[in-house]
Amino acid sequence: MKLILVLCCVAVSGSAPRGRRFDNEKLFRVTPENDNEVKFIKYLDNLMKLDFWKPKYAHNITPKTEVYFHADAQQSNVIVELLEQEKMKYRIVFHDLQKAVENQFNKGQKSKKVATRYHEWKEIAVWAYSISLKYPNLASLVQIGETYEGRPMLVLKIGNQKAKKGIFLECGIHAREWISPAFCQWFVTEALRTYGKDKVMTKLLDSMTFHVLPVFNVDGYVYTWTNDRFWRKNRAPTVKDECTGTDLNRNFNVSWNGIDFDKTPCSSSYAGSAPESEPETEAVSSYIRSNLSSLKAYISVHSFSQLLLFPYGYKEEEAPDHKELEQIAKSAVKALESLYNTTYTYGSIFSTIWTHHTLLARNQIQFPAPLLTGPMTLALSTHSCLNYVMRVIMVFCFLSMTSNRPARRQCWP
Repeated sequence: MKLILVLCCVAVSGSAPRGRRFDNEKLFRVTPENDNEVKFIKYLDNLMKLDFWKPKYAHNITPKTEVYFHADAQQSNVIVELLEQEKMKYRIVFHDLQKAVENQFNKGQKSKKVATRYHEWKEIAVWAYSISLKYPNLASLVQIGETYEGRPMLVLKIGNQKAKKGIFLECGIHAREWISPAFCQWFVTEALRTYGKDKVMTKLLDSMTFHVLPVFNVDGYVYTWTNDRFWRKNRAPTVKDECTGTDLNRNFNVSWNGIDFDKTPCSSSYAGSAPESEPETEAVSSYIRSNLSSLKAYISVHSFSQLLLFPYGYKEEEAPDHKELEQIAKSAVKALESLYNTTYTYGSIFSTIWTHHTLLARNQIQFPAPLLTGPMTLALSTHSCLNYVMRVIMVFCFLSMTSNRPARRQCWP
């Protein structure tokens, strides 16, 4: 009866969010050539409080690295004049960010196929229920908790339901990264569609269970559809009444107040009032703990960049299984490149991020790395087509199958 009620409540929206608009706002790309140009970009940030997309913070900017930042309409006009005055090379990636947002809603919205358009949360929830009903021998659905606003956090268990090995795959921890939940949906759909046809996928599903959380940050994801397309955090209140949300990615109980710790509630990277202070983070942590003996890998999908990252992210020291992780990442990237010659950078988060200064924060996977020291941990940041990422996941998972190392419970706080 509950499923019928959910199905009846679904309404597909083909229009952009009704809240914040981005008319004539622009996305800039600048590659500073020297220290003086780096200082100038930092000066602009101090003056205008720019919304950096890559890297996340101005202090990560170095010469010869690409910098993406978003500015409102008034700021954009001034920025263009100042950049030209300084004779700095730049490119306006989007001249009108609002049109880019609306295009995401217009393209493919009439299609019923999962992989041809983005889906609202209600659609994703119904899809998850439908998958569990359509494939009873290969799929089951569990609710692992609730969000701050009371929405269910749903995990699809795909594959051998009695397998002793499993992989946790999560998407959508940052609300605005829509390609991430889209990938989780596509992965589940393709895995089940090709079962019995593709030898590698069939072997994977017969040998292990994929624990797929298609939308980690459900409340934030809903908010990007209704109010602010570029919202990042969850929707829980903070110690400041005017500031809402915590960056769930920084709320796990590992080096919580360590490197890149942000204690400013209004910041998009605010780490919360305490480790696991948010119901979403607590739910995932509890679920991982309860399945610790079987999980062999933790995979987190993000955007945007072309990176394949592994522990550690919060310290320079190499993980105990660094060489093995590096070899697996190398194999996965090689398989990815063989498809359409797409190049991904791989390495530990700490060393790679410090080198390339990408959108992902330096403590990207503080949570799974120390907590799941036995299994392998991977963070994928992508703006490539979904089948690229699928190939990485398959290689990584296939190699993970050979690991018999149990997770070390003493690594949990």
